[in-house]
Amino acid sequence: MNTRRTMLVANWKMNKTVVEAVGWLNTFYPQAAERAAQQELVEVAVCAPFTVLHPLYVALRRLNSKVKLGAQDVFWQERGAFTGEISAEMLQEFRTKYVICGHSERRVLLQESSEMVSRKCGAAVKAGITPILCVGESISVRRGGLLLQWLEAQLYESLAFWDNQETIVVAYEPVWAIGTGQSATAADAEQACGYIRQVLRERAGEMADHISILYGGGVTPENIGELLDCPNVDGALVGGASLDPDAFGKIVLAGCKEQPK
Repeated sequence: MNTRRTMLVANWKMNKTVVEAVGWLNTFYPQAAERAAQQELVEVAVCAPFTVLHPLYVALRRLNSKVKLGAQDVFWQERGAFTGEISAEMLQEFRTKYVICGHSERRVLLQESSEMVSRKCGAAVKAGITPILCVGESISVRRGGLLLQWLEAQLYESLAFWDNQETIVVAYEPVWAIGTGQSATAADAEQACGYIRQVLRERAGEMADHISILYGGGVTPENIGELLDCPNVDGALVGGASLDPDAFGKIVLAGCKEQPK
């Protein structure tokens, strides 16, 4: 039996002001975060907009909380003339443990290539921040029967930085299930996450069995239990449902009931 942790990560996307973010934490923390902290195999993180990282950092320290802080993007250069970008060194100031790299919204809307994503992941790892590498297919790819080929290509291109030893997290997010009200079935999630682990195993051997693979796309309190029952789904990257502290609290409490896989 391996000891991969159940990871439950909130991705707020472009939502929440400072007041809203701190209010969310004050509601969420008493009901779920403390219980999760008591279980070493449950990791809870909040990936927030850059503008609220500092106040969340201060609030989490005040609560002496084990909830981890994450960012939603990072640039691959350490400093320089890159207007509007944020470096990994800047994220380090707030003890940011995770950063999302290659989310489908950035790949699609901002045309981020897998080469760019790999460079971002590499910058994060160099700074001691764990990248949450996102991969996933569009509905046309799925309908065309190209899911596995697509995932393999995205993984290999996005992991060009990786030496097979540094800590990473992978999130499978079917593009067609993000913000649409749809969700992949548990069987869909297991097929994709299982194949991702197979590709990682071919690349890194037994190291792949220690990498957390998350599912993201339409995660709710109603379907999280079924998703976490899948052998290769180690947690969730939660979008819309994470904006509601009560809903995300229920998701975290469901994760606390899970046993290590």
